[in-house]
Amino acid sequence: MSIDISVVIVSYHCRDEVIACLESIPVGSRASTVEVIVLDNDSRDGTVEAIAERFPDVKLLAEETNLGFARGVNKAAEQATGEFLVLLNPDTVVHAGSFDSLVEFARKNPQHGLYGGRTVNPDGTTHPGSCWGAPSLWSLTCFATMLSTMFKRSRIFDPESLGRWQRDTVREVDIVTGCLLLVPLALWRELGGFDPRYFMYGEDVDLALRARALGYRPAITPDAVVTHEIGVSSESRPEKFRLVLQGKVTVIDRHWSPLRRRLGRTLLVAGVGTRALVATLTRRGAGTGSGAGAATWRQLWRERASWLAGFPASPEP
Repeated sequence: MSIDISVVIVSYHCRDEVIACLESIPVGSRASTVEVIVLDNDSRDGTVEAIAERFPDVKLLAEETNLGFARGVNKAAEQATGEFLVLLNPDTVVHAGSFDSLVEFARKNPQHGLYGGRTVNPDGTTHPGSCWGAPSLWSLTCFATMLSTMFKRSRIFDPESLGRWQRDTVREVDIVTGCLLLVPLALWRELGGFDPRYFMYGEDVDLALRARALGYRPAITPDAVVTHEIGVSSESRPEKFRLVLQGKVTVIDRHWSPLRRRLGRTLLVAGVGTRALVATLTRRGAGTGSGAGAATWRQLWRERASWLAGFPASPEP
């Protein structure tokens, strides 16, 4: 029997969440044949044992080191045999028929290449994280001047957020994020999967930019919905933001011209420096944006040489 969807999940220290995620997959794929591949990044919290006991049909890869997200997905995707590959965060719950809707939309609209849906918070409100606008000199200028914080979700001054659009209509977007991403397996392999240099954050931006360079136009369909517990698998807050910044720098270095690259790096440094200064003067992180506290921004400023190096071109094997 042919497989419609190969679902790939990379887990890390989220045993209960990944169990709930796996339980929801049949509900999301009532009309589609599905295989599930889980790669666990050395969680040591009983995740592997729980999956093996409760989901014997899952292809389970248990790593003895943390490969990170991009390399973990790539390794798991080597096992895929479906027409489509679906990347799914372990801290998501798939709503009824969502995978079926993604497959139907992709088959009817092959020009998009990358497909996403709508993510909602546990309380049912929309979370914008299913897709973003691509970083640009203007978006980084807004970050550097804190306009993106003062006018959060503004289409003009916070452009990467895509404004106040609720992800409730079909729309072409720059970036479909890896929390829910469908791609034809043939295209995934043509693109070479994720660039393995990205440990976590930025790999989906890079993938989308490479797909767009081939003429594809990623898109969102509101009929595919997942509830997402944001950041369950993330590291501590300073580490998370350091990885986000490393990802942005790596994307800039790979995809921008030398002049834009220098300007982009300068704007990133200015944005972190401004937030560290505001946090110090106000003795709190409020108003600095992104939910980070005062200590986080000061630490990121002190460690700017580290994240400005981006991710290494050749990650450890």
